[in-house]
Amino acid sequence: MKILLAVDGSAYTKKMLAYLATHAEMFGPNNAFSLITVQLPLPPRARAAVGAEEANSYYAEEAEKVTAPVVKFLKRHGIDPKIIHKVGSPGELIAKAGDSGKFDLVMMGSHGHSALGNLVMGSVATQVLAHCGVPVMLVR
Repeated sequence: MKILLAVDGSAYTKKMLAYLATHAEMFGPNNAFSLITVQLPLPPRARAAVGAEEANSYYAEEAEKVTAPVVKFLKRHGIDPKIIHKVGSPGELIAKAGDSGKFDLVMMGSHGHSALGNLVMGSVATQVLAHCGVPVMLVR
């Protein structure tokens, strides 16, 4: 199975990884895993002030902060994931990556770091559910 793991470094990302590790019979290393993390874009004026090179460096550093511990965790469980970094609207880009990458499953935490989270599930999770053409598994 080809699985896309949407990660943001939140407590719900950690819960999703714990679920994955405790269900190795279903989500073991015999599957193909990719991680996706999406950084919100800097405001246009800030990006113009610091320059494209500095902004891109910032995005790469922030993505590395999120993905490095996840990669370390997965490697301990025999999984060597592909890493995808994007900049933009997280819900939209995760859904697009799930569809365009022909994944069998998108797996993510039900909430993340978003300050505008909903009560039942996070706003990014809601967007992914609304726009993704492949099955989505939310871990709470």
